[in-house]
Amino acid sequence: MKRFIPLGLIMLLSVFILGFNKQEIPSLYVKHHTKGNQVMVECIVTGISFRESDHKKQKVGKMVVWVDGKKNLEIASAAFIIKNLSPGSHTFKLEVVKLNNDPYGLDKEFMVNIPK
Repeated sequence: MKRFIPLGLIMLLSVFILGFNKQEIPSLYVKHHTKGNQVMVECIVTGISFRESDHKKQKVGKMVVWVDGKKNLEIASAAFIIKNLSPGSHTFKLEVVKLNNDPYGLDKEFMVNIPK
């Protein structure tokens, strides 16, 4: 019986610590669709908020969009459209960064082909 008390206490503390320490590991999932000369991008970002008012609740950031190696825009939204792309192949890079532009280490690259 004495052996079960420490084991039970350890299990109870583990559940308590894991239950109240729910910091998500940040991750980035990207889905894109090309329509004419536009690319519609949808992102699922876990563990990071794009709302500046969430400073106390979780990590806050923004997304930097690179097209063909050039910084195209900064966005604070998980879904957006890149318009007026020229015909041909384009490389996109999405990077989630802190508000001061320090990287979180989350980025995705993909290629699209805009028809003539």
